[in-house]
Amino acid sequence: MPERAQAPLDSTVKHALKIVVIGGFGVGKTTLVRSVSEIRPLDTEATMTDVGVGVDDATAVPGKSTTTVAFDFGRISLDAEHVLYLFGAPGQQRFWFLWDRLFQGALGAIVLVDQRRIADSWYAIDRLEHQGTPFVVACNDFGDAHTAHEVRDALDLDPAVPLLMCDARSRESSKQVLIALVEHLYSAVPQGESSP
Repeated sequence: MPERAQAPLDSTVKHALKIVVIGGFGVGKTTLVRSVSEIRPLDTEATMTDVGVGVDDATAVPGKSTTTVAFDFGRISLDAEHVLYLFGAPGQQRFWFLWDRLFQGALGAIVLVDQRRIADSWYAIDRLEHQGTPFVVACNDFGDAHTAHEVRDALDLDPAVPLLMCDARSRESSKQVLIALVEHLYSAVPQGESSP
C-alpha cells in the first residue's frame, strides 16, 4: 500500500460511494476518519479560542483544543473500480445545518457516541431517521463501563440498528465499524436485488 500522502486515485475507479460520520461535539469523528483513511485526510480542524466560550460547551471534553468547522474527508479504495469517501461532520449545534447536505447521496452513516454524553447523540439519530439514511451506532471507548444494552435503551434504538463498541483511534476497530455498516446496508437489500 502506498504511503498515505502518496496514494493518488486510480484511473480505473468508476464508482464512488459515500459514508457520513456524525455525532456530538468531541466524540472522535475526526479521529475515526483519520484512523481508517488511506490518504492523509483533509480536515477543517481549527484551534478553539475564547470566542467559542459560551457558544461551544467544552466542559465534557476539557483537553480538546481544536474542533472541526466544516467537515473531515477521507478515502478508502475498495477495489480497482470502487472507492469509498468518508465525510466526518462537525458536532457542534451551530454546524448542524450542514448535516442534511452531507447526508445527500450517502449510502449510510455512522453515529459515533461518547457514553458519558449519550444525549448528545439524539439529534444525529433523529436527523438520520428523518432523512431515511441507514446507520449504525458506534460507542467510542472513553473508558466508561455502560453495556451495549444500556446504551441501546438510552438512545431508544430500533432493534434492527446495529450497535458496536469501538476505539476510533484504532484502524482495525474503525474498519470493523465500517464493515458493520456495509453488512447492515446489505441486509436491508431485498432478496433478488443487487446491492449498491
